[in-house]
Amino acid sequence: MKAEGSFEVTSWSEATYEELGDGAKLTQASVEQGFVGDVAGEGSVRWLMFYRTDGTAHFVGLQRVRGSIGDRAGSFVLETAGEFDGTEARGAWSVVAGSGTEGLATLGGVGEFRAPHGSRATFELDLEL
Repeated sequence: MKAEGSFEVTSWSEATYEELGDGAKLTQASVEQGFVGDVAGEGSVRWLMFYRTDGTAHFVGLQRVRGSIGDRAGSFVLETAGEFDGTEARGAWSVVAGSGTEGLATLGGVGEFRAPHGSRATFELDLEL
């Protein structure tokens, strides 16, 4: 099934853990999100990010989503890798095998998100229940 919707960042806490010189750095962020659309609920993610000297970045993370997909409720974990080009973040998602709970216990799939600079992003997922 195809799932579409959006999420909004409700909190963001980021800290540099290593300066690499000339503005390059490694950071870690803890982020909370609210999901609406075909996936509805709340998410929390931990990002590890590498900022280049030009302000662009590469990021990876694990994101837990708690909520519902259609009439099925539960939670699942997404593995994320993406790029920030200075104005928009784009990431690829994959459901971590075995991470689903309750009505989402057998969930699998992949997808992507796009987040223009700001607090709202859109997503598309191709899911198997």
